[in-house]
Amino acid sequence: MSFNTPGAAVAALSRQDAMRLLLGGIADDLQAYQTLNTLLQQQFQAALRHKAAELGPVAEAISTLVDTMQARRVQRVALVQRLVGPDGTMKQAFALLKNAAREKMEADWNTLEQAVIECKRISKRNGDLLVEQYSIMQRVLHGEEQIYAPA
Repeated sequence: MSFNTPGAAVAALSRQDAMRLLLGGIADDLQAYQTLNTLLQQQFQAALRHKAAELGPVAEAISTLVDTMQARRVQRVALVQRLVGPDGTMKQAFALLKNAAREKMEADWNTLEQAVIECKRISKRNGDLLVEQYSIMQRVLHGEEQIYAPA
């Protein structure tokens, strides 16, 4: 079953299969965030060096990867609900695992959370750079709109 399993299909899964998909999705996201970090670094370098031809393909790759990760997130929510109820949390789902497996998944989840925070930081940095470059180009092409404040 893939990560875009609809809600009804998730509800039909055994608890063991739901847990297996949940853990597999986390492992997939750990790898995906490493890839996303690399792509964001490539985007930054292309923007920094004004290599517009490289920005399009990198942006497309980022978009595709983010769509895939979003689908896994939606599935993860459905799987947790399947395992521990409609208001279930990842912590509650991990509590269903035996000690060694629970500790590994909690560590993986914490690693994933840190990867998300880091990619958000890098993405903001990239966005700030691109906005600044756009602003500079607008001033170069069209001049300053207001050099002095009106009296």
